[in-house]
Amino acid sequence: MAAESAGGTTAEWSPDVLGSGFEQRVLAPDGAPPSTLVRYRGSSRRWWRRPAVGTDVLYVHGWSDYFFQRPLAEFWHRAGARFHALDLHGFGRSLAPGQVPGEVVSLDEYDPDIEAALALMGHGRDAADERRRRLLVLGHSTGGLILSLWAARNASRVDAVVLNSPWLEFQASEMARRAMAPLLGARARFFPHVPLPGIDPGHYARTVSAEHDGEWVYNAAWRPEKAFALPPAFLGAVFAGQERIARGLGLGLPVLVLLSDRSYLLPQWSPDAAAADVAINVDAVAHRALSLGENVTVVRIRGALHDVFLSPAEVRRRAYARMAAWTAGALRLGGPEAWAERVDGL
Repeated sequence: MAAESAGGTTAEWSPDVLGSGFEQRVLAPDGAPPSTLVRYRGSSRRWWRRPAVGTDVLYVHGWSDYFFQRPLAEFWHRAGARFHALDLHGFGRSLAPGQVPGEVVSLDEYDPDIEAALALMGHGRDAADERRRRLLVLGHSTGGLILSLWAARNASRVDAVVLNSPWLEFQASEMARRAMAPLLGARARFFPHVPLPGIDPGHYARTVSAEHDGEWVYNAAWRPEKAFALPPAFLGAVFAGQERIARGLGLGLPVLVLLSDRSYLLPQWSPDAAAADVAINVDAVAHRALSLGENVTVVRIRGALHDVFLSPAEVRRRAYARMAAWTAGALRLGGPEAWAERVDGL
């Protein structure tokens, strides 16, 4: 296969660690650290009714994470979409030995990663509108925050947004975030990339990993049992993004927010943690999601984990069903603009 060039990308597609049907490609945006794009070209049978025909999906992972959710790629393939996932620079496949994840001072610094991925997918800034396929962006946790902010700056280029437990608000509250921001900013100025003390008790890995009580096998170097400690500059960037959303993002396109029905944020282990979000305050995020725009659907999935699609089988089946039903309306039936003339005079 000949090497191609898109947004500074020169490497070729190669087999991915996920095995059959998956390929990866290193992205090298001009002047930016390398990231990695994964695509699914599997042979899983497509459904007769495919709500996402003509759609490209770009997935972005959360903090201390990377893409390994093979069933998620298969879902979108069966729904008729072309699926891609991005490991941001400094994470997962893109994490170099000795590198510290999250060495950024603004979440906008991930824009070159996203733009290089979209250029390779045919959704670059210079893509011809008349030939453009629909674009759906899907973000988990911090990836949901990053993609929400990116979509607000690029609203004309995206058709729908799906957010899987997005980190839209601080775990404590908006007031606590604002009170902490000045102190965090002072530390970030002097020690921007010296990690803050780790506070992850390991509950999330216990509920997800096949080595414990979960069913998923993944690379523990890329997704450690206790999450990577947060650099103060990165957390400051997250706080700034959350404040931007709190002021109102103004998205006019359809947004789906999937959340667990409850959180478990205590340091001691309890069986309750196995049926809850142990990373974010889902009630605070559900409220903050209303600040994303005018066309937001919030779905609470009973018993879901922080990554809804890593929940136990019965729970994640309900999540997939809700996402499929929403997609049918968001992508196949059109938004308010598409219906404006049809309802004229009613």
